[in-house]
This record gives sequence, structure tokens and C-alpha cells, in this order.
Amino acid sequence: MAEWPAQLPEAVTIVEVGPRDGLQSADANLPTAQKVELIERLVAAGLRHIEATSFVSPRAVPLLADADQVMARVKREPGVRYIALVPNRRGLERAIAAHVDEVTLPISASDGHSRANLRRSTAEVLAQVPELVELAHGHGLRVRGGIATAFGCPYEGVVPVERVLWLTRQLVEAGVDSLTLADTVGMAHPLQVEELVCKVREVLPPGFPLGIHLHDTRGIGLANALAALQAGVTEFDASVGGIGGCPFAPGAPGNISTEGLVYMLEQMGIRTNVDGEAVEEAARWLHGRLKSETDARSQEGYR
Repeated sequence: MAEWPAQLPEAVTIVEVGPRDGLQSADANLPTAQKVELIERLVAAGLRHIEATSFVSPRAVPLLADADQVMARVKREPGVRYIALVPNRRGLERAIAAHVDEVTLPISASDGHSRANLRRSTAEVLAQVPELVELAHGHGLRVRGGIATAFGCPYEGVVPVERVLWLTRQLVEAGVDSLTLADTVGMAHPLQVEELVCKVREVLPPGFPLGIHLHDTRGIGLANALAALQAGVTEFDASVGGIGGCPFAPGAPGNISTEGLVYMLEQMGIRTNVDGEAVEEAARWLHGRLKSETDARSQEGYR
């Protein structure tokens, strides 16, 4: 375990996942133009790593069926990395055609979630990773390996730490450029986060980038973020307004909010280079748009 007070970093990287993780299971489907505006508002707030969309089957995630149009219409700003989640070769080929800068390759630590999410076992998903990494690198894309259900699975419960460590080794060997541990349904607690992060760092090459993706299911998302920070994590996924969830993970409400994370870190003297007030304004704007779309859909039911 890390000792308190831990040596904290001077700065961290925030990966904004609202446009992807936030909107994939929202109560309403935003028009493409509003998805583009959301991304551009977040960039204007200082966020430089934006997970903008997911190139998945429209049947599986209909709310992101316009991924190609979103990436074609968003204004690209210098110094901003536009990221997309891709589950397979077809998704990666679409991401390459859309000129994203980086892709996230998801893989579940539990077979139950893997089969629900990708309709394949963890081993089957893992087998395709080297090929996908090679293809992505061949087109100049950076690759994030994302280990879902690293802290627990809604179908299988406890996920053995050794399972996560094994996947970590396999992904590094396959050539991913960074690794993110995901608390997919918010089952983690601070001591568990600290322990797993420390053990994962022990098997990673020195200096290998390690991030964390947290949900706020039980209201302890920021406590878990602090535990990860103390254990050496310097890259955090967060979602504007705390929206988000996984369509294939029952009980997975919103992510930790970007504005809440920025406030905590800045108050601790840790630089984020993000304008927290601008993110709060983007969150208010987004919730207003989602409410409008939901209200409009409800009213159509009475026509």
C-alpha cells in the first residue's frame, strides 16, 4: 500500500469520455450537430484528450450510429487528440477512415461481461489485439488498452487480481501504448483501487502510461480517484456532467464528473489545464439538450 501523504504529481491528464461513454446510453439521442457542438465546447474548456465516439454496430449502440458523421463534422484543433473506441477490425477500419488520433481497444477481465458486451470470450477478444495494434500503428494511431470489469463484474462478481495482471501482461506484449483500468459498474472502493493499481504498476514496464476509468455508482468515485492518484495514476477518464454508463453492464450509472474531478485536483494544487467553470457550463448545456430531446420524444407519444 502507498503511504500517506503520498507523493502527488504536479499535473494529470484528463480524458473526456462524455461524448462516447456519456451519450451511448443517454435517455435521448442528440442530433449529430449537437454532439459536434458538445465536443467543441469541451475542447474550448481546455480538454485535450476527447473520446469522441465509438465505431460499433449501430444495432448494438444505436445512439452512436452517426460516429462517422460526427468525426467528419467536428472542427479539429491543434494539440487535441480525438479518440474513438473500437471493438474489432471493422470498427478500427472506420476509425482510420475517420482520421482519429487514437483508439481504445476494450477487453473485459471477465468472460461474462465480454460475452454480453462483444459476444466473444475474453480469450477470443485478446487473440485479435496484436493484429489490431499493428494495423493502428501502421496508420499512425496510438492505442489504449482498456481492461473493463477490472474491479468487479455485474455477471460474475469478484474478478481475481491475477486475471487483471495476466491481461495487463498480454496487452503490453501485444504492443498497446497505454493501459486503462475500468471500474465498469462502480464496484470498487478506495483500498481496492490502491491495491490493484500498485500491483498492476509492478508488472508494467517502468514509466508505462496507466490510466483509470471510474463510475460513481455509490458516490465514492472521487474517493477512488484520490486513491488511484496516491498509487501513481496520472491519467483519468471523466465525463462532463457525470453522464454515462454501459448498455451491457447492468447497474452502471454515470462516470465521475469532469467538473468534479477538475475541482478536486485544482484545489489540491494539481494542474489539469482545464477550465472547470467552462466544463460546468458545458454540463448545463448538455443536460438542457438531453432534457429537451427527452421531452420532445415523450410529447410525440401523445400525438
